[in-house]
Amino acid sequence: MGAQVLEFPVPVRPAPAPRPRLVLVRPVAQPTYRLTSRGRLVVAFLVALLLAGLALAVAGQLASASGRPESITVEAGQTLSEIASRQLPHLPIAEGVVELQLANNLSTSHLHAGQTIVIPQL
Repeated sequence: MGAQVLEFPVPVRPAPAPRPRLVLVRPVAQPTYRLTSRGRLVVAFLVALLLAGLALAVAGQLASASGRPESITVEAGQTLSEIASRQLPHLPIAEGVVELQLANNLSTSHLHAGQTIVIPQL
């Protein structure tokens, strides 16, 4: 008779889970932008161009604001419609007459020789 082997289950304890370890992570820094000399030149050129455009716009506004209105002296026989057609050719005659009346505080379209009429800047 041979030896008989009996197997009994032996409880095996599972291996403990490894403990979590803290790992230091560097903070994410904001990306730094570096301009090359060509990039600095382009930025300087764009800023100069912007300032030149702004200066021209301001100069144009000052020139139109400080421009004195033109005035003429009415000659014998001249009418408001004649003056409007010559001095304000971009407007229809009726609108030109109205603009002249408003600019000169005229209640009628009658003029007198020697009268000074201001031509509005439109």
